[in-house]
Amino acid sequence: MLQHNSLPEQHQNQLSLIFSSLKLSQLLRAAGIRKSYGVSSFVVFQIIFQLVFQGRNLFRLLEGSRAESLPGKDVVYRFLNDSRYNWRRFYQLLSLKMVGRFEKLTSAQRIRVFIVDDSVMERERSKKVELLARVFDHVSGRFVRGYTLLTLGWSDGFSFAPLIYIDESAKLNR
Repeated sequence: MLQHNSLPEQHQNQLSLIFSSLKLSQLLRAAGIRKSYGVSSFVVFQIIFQLVFQGRNLFRLLEGSRAESLPGKDVVYRFLNDSRYNWRRFYQLLSLKMVGRFEKLTSAQRIRVFIVDDSVMERERSKKVELLARVFDHVSGRFVRGYTLLTLGWSDGFSFAPLIYIDESAKLNR
């Protein structure tokens, strides 16, 4: 049985429509995420984003039949690892745009709140990961290896949009 992992044309069109309606290329530029030459940063971002929905990794995509029309893996890795790109700013701009969309759909009588969440991200299989610590998980009542993910989000009681997040590590490794 052959598995067909390419994204159907309908889904690609829907993703393109979402990208254009949210004006993601403008958000990328506003966050300082731009390239000086070659394939645009927006195209590289689209390719990486679509990998999630295709259920593929970058290596498999670059091995496929469309490999000639795609940027090389060095382009993608430089794009992801460039320290000048302000990904946190991009995330905040995208979140604010989503909150604006939710506001248009929400009645004026509906209560809006900010939610602060301190979830634990477990990394039980990891040993030598930067800043990995034993943190207390208040849900299970035990210490686990991982990080604390602090999130400030906006909600109208039905929708939730994370605005700011911080990965936190414990000061002491207990």
